[in-house]
Amino acid sequence: MHAILNMISLPLLGDVDLTGSILFIFFLCLLAVVCFEFVNGFHDTANAVATVIYTRALKPQLAVPWSGFWNFMGVNVGGIAVAMGILKLIPLNEIMVLPVQVGASLVLAVLLTSIIWNLSTWYLGIPCSSSHTLIGAMIGGSLAFTHFYAGSVNWDKAKEIGLSLIMSPLFGFGAAVLLLLFLKRFVKSEKLFHIPTGEGDKPSLVIRILLIITCTLVSFFHGSNDGQKGVGLLMLILIAFLPATFAVDKRIPQDKIVSYVTSVQQVVERAMVAQPSDKKLKELDSVILKTQTDLANKTTVSGKGVFQFRKQIQAINKGVKYMLASNLTNVQSADKDIPTLKAVSGDLTKITDFSPLWVIVTISLSLGLGTMIGWKRIVVTLGEKIGKTHLSYAQGATAEIVAASTIGLSSWFGLPVSTTHVLSSGIAGSMVATGGTKNLQGGTLKSIAMAWILTLPVCIGVAYLLFLLFHLFV
Repeated sequence: MHAILNMISLPLLGDVDLTGSILFIFFLCLLAVVCFEFVNGFHDTANAVATVIYTRALKPQLAVPWSGFWNFMGVNVGGIAVAMGILKLIPLNEIMVLPVQVGASLVLAVLLTSIIWNLSTWYLGIPCSSSHTLIGAMIGGSLAFTHFYAGSVNWDKAKEIGLSLIMSPLFGFGAAVLLLLFLKRFVKSEKLFHIPTGEGDKPSLVIRILLIITCTLVSFFHGSNDGQKGVGLLMLILIAFLPATFAVDKRIPQDKIVSYVTSVQQVVERAMVAQPSDKKLKELDSVILKTQTDLANKTTVSGKGVFQFRKQIQAINKGVKYMLASNLTNVQSADKDIPTLKAVSGDLTKITDFSPLWVIVTISLSLGLGTMIGWKRIVVTLGEKIGKTHLSYAQGATAEIVAASTIGLSSWFGLPVSTTHVLSSGIAGSMVATGGTKNLQGGTLKSIAMAWILTLPVCIGVAYLLFLLFHLFV
């Protein structure tokens, strides 16, 4: 029985070489990430359907599956840049070569912290950011990890993500104020600025179509950004428990990888003629030669060779980006070499930064189911408790247009933002544009602001302590 548990083959996962207890924790973590995304649906996906439900443009039974579908499309079309950006916060390469129990401790610390904080704020009806929660938990777990092992938090990436999370709601607030003032000035339609008062008070067909379109846009771009964080979290579990399987994308044929590396080598050789004393070019050339040897000897497909291969590909890609940033190409062939380097950099990135389709489908379904069950608390908060007046059609459309634009731009640059904070700040901006700052409910805004301020330090602290606790059993 023990031998069977030590090596079983599962659909979608392939060979799973885990002992009985670790196998149990692995499935527990998979369940936990599904629960995290389920709870995330209470918070973030609920924001995507809040205005369309509150303004009665669509019934919840239609709005939720509609939003879920476009979330799924957003995750599929939007790529995985945000998911991989989240993963770069933690020392992944160091985790891969350590015992599975260490990675399990980090994963459990991150997951439990995120679920506990999300459930707590959802229970209080506060639109807290799942993005802040997850990032804080990852930083806290990684800080505790570095006390025992090599590696460190990627602070450059943390600063980049932190700036994105801070600036996006400020931009959302300001843009919503300006857009609603523009609508009030140039669109003379009482129906657009009407505030629904009862179940039978529904928008006209044109306004309903407008609100459905804005809901669709927010849902799509939410999937392209926020949905990717769950993808990153699930990939963290797979890499931590099954590093040899998920360290690199084994679906990419080896002959293609050889061609990528050879293309870089040819450019480097030409560049070294023009820059013979550049040390980084020499180092890059050495890594390329070692990688070519390993590929020829087939040592990159199993065991520790997979981890070494991952580092080599990352080193080559880093060298390619250095050449592009420093313009280190042969002048005579620059017109050909620069496009080659840009294309190969994208190809190399796909070897280490990837996600199977089943991971994306799992996250999308979890988000949709969570929205179906827990949407009401957040919808009421956004519709009634941010401003002193209830949400009008124009305010709902304005907030969602701004939110969709902000999230879409952030996804384009591979930066995570909080749908919760962007949309709630957009609603606050629309309220200010309607009745000034006196039209805001101070109590709700203080609760949101308090959750915004406390989320990072609390999640960092809780994840840090949980990792120390779990590490006692390693």
